[in-house]
Amino acid sequence: MAKDKDIRDVLRAQLRDGRFRMADVDPDSTPGLKKRKKARKDMEAAHAELFSLQERLFAEHKRSMLIVLQAMDTGGKDGTITHVMGHLNPQGVRITTFKAPTPEEKRHGFLWRIRRNLPEPGVIGIFNRSQYEDVLIARVHSLAKPPIIERRYKLINEFEKQVVRSGTKIIKFCLHISYDEQRRRLLDRLRDPDKHWKFHETDIDERAYWDDYMSAYSLAITSCSTQWAPWYVIPANDKDYRNWAVSKIVTEALEEMDPQYPHPKLDIPRLVKRLRD
Repeated sequence: MAKDKDIRDVLRAQLRDGRFRMADVDPDSTPGLKKRKKARKDMEAAHAELFSLQERLFAEHKRSMLIVLQAMDTGGKDGTITHVMGHLNPQGVRITTFKAPTPEEKRHGFLWRIRRNLPEPGVIGIFNRSQYEDVLIARVHSLAKPPIIERRYKLINEFEKQVVRSGTKIIKFCLHISYDEQRRRLLDRLRDPDKHWKFHETDIDERAYWDDYMSAYSLAITSCSTQWAPWYVIPANDKDYRNWAVSKIVTEALEEMDPQYPHPKLDIPRLVKRLRD
């Protein structure tokens, strides 16, 4: 995987005239992948490579990684965690799902609950939704005044810069599906009794705000795709491509970090002798 073209350059959110637009990304496209069948084949090799890199990060125990997943309902956050991160060593992974703030969380600033769930050294943390809910839903449903939301963008950037400086690599994924693809996935959930637990009627209600959400995502990515914590917008109608792209980016980021096994000073002959006695 490392020998291929850096997929991060391909999928990093691109600003045109100083702004990112979700409409510029085709959810059906597969940038960086010449043959769709190659995605599944590559994933088999990627699992072993990711596991090895994660083991080194866990053993090194100095730095960490934070993966942020954002998407519309049915966008594939859970599927990405299962198919990409599900092959990692669970003791080195921490998954946090952020839902509507609890009464306790509301008594603090919006970043309070985010800080409390940052990954420890050696750990890969995965945020299923994140601090960006407070500039996405908040903007779409007018839960905060525009000046407050504008200030939140700056607070997020400052916060993420601090996190990176402390030794945590941040990778932010926006899994981008189309309006029609979301309809198909919601219908699939209704047709499959085993998926009914995933269905919420509010998912249908939220579809009425699709354009507003696309605008909110565009503004959030424009404001918060930084050099230290860039956004990667993944065309996600094709699940195999989504998994392939996320896996590639995570692998490339870990390779760049190049975690190393520690080499403690051990008196090997003495220890071997003790074991044999």
